[in-house]
Amino acid sequence: MTDPDEAARIEELLAASHQNTLVERMGILITEATPERVTGTMPVEGNTQPYGLLHGGASCVLAETLGSVGAALHAGPGRIAMGIEINATHHRSATSGLVTGVATRLHGGRTLTSYDIEIVDDRGRRVCSARLSCMLRDA
Repeated sequence: MTDPDEAARIEELLAASHQNTLVERMGILITEATPERVTGTMPVEGNTQPYGLLHGGASCVLAETLGSVGAALHAGPGRIAMGIEINATHHRSATSGLVTGVATRLHGGRTLTSYDIEIVDDRGRRVCSARLSCMLRDA
């Protein structure tokens, strides 16, 4: 269970991520957020390439968003997280519905964090596997 200060910080971070940002434009909704695990969804509609398939870049945006939220929570008050490397493997296409991503912390250090992100379609089939590294520094 998170303490009240951490819960308030999580709410503040999530609210800020939806104020005229790419997260808002992509329709990403964070459904769970702790430093160890962040979960969120994104609609396929509006995030497709010309063939009607989920755009690979959209999967990367979802992955980086989830991992960055986890890294920011891990960094703590007065510190920021900046993505420095992302890689992604696109396993299958999605053409409708929502995709769901789960970012799980692999490493949580003082200056670097890494997250493994799994993105699945509405049927639970893996659409994308990604890994994100974030540098942490004072604000």
